[in-house]
Amino acid sequence: MAIQPFNEQLKTNRLKTKAECEQALVDMLEPAMELMLKGGRYGRFRMSDSGAVYSQDRTSIEGFCRLLWGLGPLFSETNRHNINRFGHWWQFTTESIIRGTTPGDPDYWGDPLIDYDQLFVEMGAITAFLYETEHDFWDHLTGTQQENILNWLDQVNHHVVPTCNWLLFQAMVNTWLVAHGRTECQQYIDKCFETTNSHYLGHGWSYDGFVDHIDNYIPFAYQFFTLVLVGLTKGTDAQSNLLRERATPFVESYANWFAADGACLPYGRSLDYRFAQAAFWGAAAFAGIEPPAGWGLGDYKRLLMGNLRWWFQQNMFQSDGLIPIGYAYPNMNMAEGYNGPASAYWALKTFIFLCLPDDDPFWSVRETEEFKFEPVKVQPEPHMIVEHSKTGQEVRAYVAGQHNWQHAHGEAKYEKFVYSSTFAFSVPKGGVTLAQGAYDSALAVAEGDYFWRTMFTDEKAWALHDDYVYTLWQPWDNVSIQNFTVPAMPWHVRVHVVDTARTLHLAEGSFALPDYGETVEATGVGVSAVANGGVVPKSLFYRTAEGVTGLVASEGFDVDLSTPEPNTNLQFPKTRIPQQTRVVEPGKYVFVSLYLGDRELESLDAEGHVVVPAVSLDGNVLTIAAADGTTRTVTLEEFGE
Repeated sequence: MAIQPFNEQLKTNRLKTKAECEQALVDMLEPAMELMLKGGRYGRFRMSDSGAVYSQDRTSIEGFCRLLWGLGPLFSETNRHNINRFGHWWQFTTESIIRGTTPGDPDYWGDPLIDYDQLFVEMGAITAFLYETEHDFWDHLTGTQQENILNWLDQVNHHVVPTCNWLLFQAMVNTWLVAHGRTECQQYIDKCFETTNSHYLGHGWSYDGFVDHIDNYIPFAYQFFTLVLVGLTKGTDAQSNLLRERATPFVESYANWFAADGACLPYGRSLDYRFAQAAFWGAAAFAGIEPPAGWGLGDYKRLLMGNLRWWFQQNMFQSDGLIPIGYAYPNMNMAEGYNGPASAYWALKTFIFLCLPDDDPFWSVRETEEFKFEPVKVQPEPHMIVEHSKTGQEVRAYVAGQHNWQHAHGEAKYEKFVYSSTFAFSVPKGGVTLAQGAYDSALAVAEGDYFWRTMFTDEKAWALHDDYVYTLWQPWDNVSIQNFTVPAMPWHVRVHVVDTARTLHLAEGSFALPDYGETVEATGVGVSAVANGGVVPKSLFYRTAEGVTGLVASEGFDVDLSTPEPNTNLQFPKTRIPQQTRVVEPGKYVFVSLYLGDRELESLDAEGHVVVPAVSLDGNVLTIAAADGTTRTVTLEEFGE
């Protein structure tokens, strides 16, 4: 099948058979491989010349190595027929590894490497490829060629490696080295796992080098690479068994990050890796991870294939079929400094399941028809309350206590009030104006009309409760803001206690939706609070085909439908955000507001009007009276402290 512009043929791939899954991988590899072969240099894929924190040559080497995550499964022992089918790919790939590790060769990958070298990460892909193709590649090398590869890989043991997920690549490399005669390298494996084991938190979760840094790197790095290593080596030692044991409870926990439509919760950094979100499910099947009670291989398959299908409906490809930096569409604005031009091809590691033999039960088992989800689940390890919509079509997370200052847009990627699979989130282009900031699901503060800031501090107090999350933030020494976020799907309530010694401009946004919709009228009683004195608040709701978003403002706020800069939201290139704004003089204030993000339109009445719940605050007790007559109360323990 010819590659269509934007790889459109992937949208109709059913992903029901092994052949269809293999074809999807080939369709993504083909534009990259053909461009790489035309590049004329072994071991390098020059996709473009955008920069990263490592050298330009490193970005090209990284590009080649990222493709190995797909080429390894494609040429694995169970799929060795593809060596003849794609002989020119095989020749270029294997010759690249030989040349890249041969000192003195014009295409040598460098000697010596340096501390924190990006190629330590890429060694993981090389090692996996060596395991996957051992009989067809490694076993046919000369002794000198094998020694060159071993010597080049061994460099990871003689430089500084960050004490985060990078240690897993070092463990993979040394496992290969030990298996091929360098038994003294066992010490490095032991040290790597000694450190990464100390990062373990529970329910399969670890933290990635920093205790308040828990994101997608746990499923697609900490869990994925350990399970791939277990699957490649078929290890039965104590450490391998420990990794298997930790993966089982992670199944049920991580599954709650997925929606019934296949989307995964976008949260944190490295979202450029797209469908790596599903890599854990492929690795769990590959490593034969025992499902928890009530779960089965069909659930793995449903979550894996559902996420891939969701991604193949997004506009993530360029017209030539390549995968550029971005999320649901090409977007340099959301990238981290370590995102090279071809970094996104790390997502190909998800296809590790293609290494499974044709007679493996994975290929015959039916995808589970029923999508398993818990309406509300408290997840203490990532500091979240995770909530699903009525039929599970949307998942969102209410977060407290996460923080990342090392990478771009950390305040937007970790410290907004709510994250959603339907409405995604926005990252700023700047902080001078509200349009640049695109402050969805966040409270922005400023001393005037310009230069806004949102919650970002590692010195804040925070708490995770069964029914709300809490944070304390100080944007200035003489300003403190208590934030309480209370889930009530499809709504949520935000309570802010603002104590300020200076005049503040406030702006707070709901969820973002594409810029083609229309406003919706509301009905119902809305929000009241002691601070509101019974005043009927202003409200604003906005609807598109993707759903309804909006807010019921706190007293004294104005509402408007803001138009952020293009390419700020991860999901939609151009958006509108319902927002409330106000200026407050020095003093202490309590603000209660109500926010809507409705994927399933359950907030609308028969006439299409939004039916607004009644919300009131009496002391530290918040009462929410829903349209169906049910009432719940939430006691805000930290209120006014």
